[in-house]
Amino acid sequence: MLFDLRGRGRRNTIKVIYASLAFLMGGGLVLFGIGGETSGGLVDAITGSSGGGATGEQRFVKQEKDALARLRANPKDEVAWVTLIRAQVNLAGTGDRYDPNTDTYNAAGKTALRKATQSWTKYQAIEPRNGEEEANVAKRIVQAYDSLEDLPRLVVTQEIVALNRNAVGPYAQLAQYAYAAGQTRKGDLASDKALSLEDADQREQLKGELKSYKDQGAEAQAGAVPPPQPAP
Repeated sequence: MLFDLRGRGRRNTIKVIYASLAFLMGGGLVLFGIGGETSGGLVDAITGSSGGGATGEQRFVKQEKDALARLRANPKDEVAWVTLIRAQVNLAGTGDRYDPNTDTYNAAGKTALRKATQSWTKYQAIEPRNGEEEANVAKRIVQAYDSLEDLPRLVVTQEIVALNRNAVGPYAQLAQYAYAAGQTRKGDLASDKALSLEDADQREQLKGELKSYKDQGAEAQAGAVPPPQPAP
């Protein structure tokens, strides 16, 4: 997954991030097929169905093909883009591409997730007008970027969720991810926004939580292993 738990100071950061992810999705890891009778990872989070087995996979393949055909006719078809992205994320969670016991994707699953994130980028390029739908899809792409170990793009995508939702939770989440990514300025701005939206009687508690995210992010960055230097 995204984070290496062996580094100093990273374990607490990861616990906080994944606990908040579970809260954000409204059902925790069960939505990803862990601890339940369903399977499919992000499939359940998007469609509410397991999508497992050949029938589910064939359905998602058809959805992908149909959406691509619609987009060839009209590259700015927002509904087709959303259908395409969901189908591609769903395909990543079918068959043996996703292991619900370890919450991990194999190479084929990650390939499907990359297709979904590429479609997401193209969808963003048409400047979608349905902000609610955009935020719904963005929440799923946040998860995809996590599985692909792409924290910077995860932060950018969570910012889209926050801007569209304009609520405490999404901004607090953005602050958390930004701090974890070492983007302190963005984390501070998101923290300020979350506090401004929070009820007065809950503000001090949230302030403490946001401070802990910032401290843990700084600790994780301090313990990060520097990238290897090129040979002279």
